[in-house]
Amino acid sequence: MTAPPPRRIFAGHRVRQLRERLGLSQRTLAKRLGISVSYLSQIENDGRPITAAVLIALANAFPSEWGTVDAEEDTGLLVRTADAASDPTVGAEPMPEDAVRRACAQQPLLARRLVALHDAYRRTQDQLAMFDDRFASSGGEGGAPLPWEEARDWFHAEGNYVDALDRGAEALSVHADTLIERLGDAHGVRVVAQESADHAQRRFDPQSRTLAVDPSLAPESRRFLLAHQLVRLELADRIEAVIDAAPLRSPEARKLLSVGLANYAAGALLMPYAAFRAAAREVRHDIDRLRQRFGTSFEQTCHRLSTLQRPGAQGVPVFFCRVDMAGNITKRHSATRMQFARYGGACPLWIVHEAVAIPDRILVQLAETPDGVRYVSMAKGLVKPTASYLRPARRYAVALGCEVEQAGDFIYADQLELGGAHSATPIGVSCRICPRDNCDQRAFPPAGRRLEVDPDRRLTVPYSFR
Repeated sequence: MTAPPPRRIFAGHRVRQLRERLGLSQRTLAKRLGISVSYLSQIENDGRPITAAVLIALANAFPSEWGTVDAEEDTGLLVRTADAASDPTVGAEPMPEDAVRRACAQQPLLARRLVALHDAYRRTQDQLAMFDDRFASSGGEGGAPLPWEEARDWFHAEGNYVDALDRGAEALSVHADTLIERLGDAHGVRVVAQESADHAQRRFDPQSRTLAVDPSLAPESRRFLLAHQLVRLELADRIEAVIDAAPLRSPEARKLLSVGLANYAAGALLMPYAAFRAAAREVRHDIDRLRQRFGTSFEQTCHRLSTLQRPGAQGVPVFFCRVDMAGNITKRHSATRMQFARYGGACPLWIVHEAVAIPDRILVQLAETPDGVRYVSMAKGLVKPTASYLRPARRYAVALGCEVEQAGDFIYADQLELGGAHSATPIGVSCRICPRDNCDQRAFPPAGRRLEVDPDRRLTVPYSFR
């Protein structure tokens, strides 16, 4: 039986909307898709249909922005089948594009089955990562998550974006220099610079309506604490509604989530979504230029970039994390395919560990995960000074990065050789789930693999596995 001819797809308005939303010129988008500017112009004006090759190129270049096609449409099936057929983690040769197109046209049921199996495979990998996280956090005993884990995982499940608070904070339109006046005029709060015996950075007395802020803090930290207090008062009902809808088990987790939501809203107040997103694209995510423009700290600015997930107006997908001197990941979120171990440390080959030891210097790295995806990473070591010699300064590093396909929007990629066969550092998520068999930095063997120990042969580690 002859297969029906492939349906002609005209979706120029979607391509044009995508390009304009991302602030790209036709020349830039055409280069990313591997087509000519004239061909792109014809597509945007529905003068020519979108071919399967261009659909695949769009899905590869913009996985989050082009992921809204209906999975039951021909276009959605083609994109998802191409994704499944090219996944390097399944241990088979990727299918060429023409074979993917033929499979979707001639055997759509088989293609949908391939997509379903690939989705199931990804879920099992996610479950394995979660098992590793839980095993590491409990010493191998399992058990219910701790309150701080509940609150942290809630943000991760929400994609690190809380629409009600983000829009509410953006609508306040309070300038950073008028926070004290707004607290006083609208809420009768008196702000005082005052040290406390317990070294609290911020202390609010609801009876006297007094907010005491540690005067030894940097200006951007003081502004953030003022913004935190303001949104707790202005957006109290929204914060409470979000908490009530969250499936948290303990009252401690609810309180921690309340603090986290107020911090989120404070960042959204100081860095309003639309203005901050536009500025980030304008300066190509240059953190120093952004923090100077918005009066925020380096860490606050990086964190805010990881929250730009508003539907229809997403920012460039990035990952963000904070790592302490012991290698523990104390903050983490990823809008990319990069995932972090939720407990314990990160791969020792990742540049963030070196950054901890070299404060106030930005380090960059091209890294590649076991699935073959390359990332541009920026990391900077930070020092939070204290007001007393008796209290050591806090030292840690923050890291921000994107997939190599987004490198044109990331200034830190300019000095890297992105396409070199050996220019990327091979990293993993956690030794327990990392499949690399030639890593000199491996701390322990991967779970579920059979160990091979040869007493007469010494490797970097005393075992191999298969």
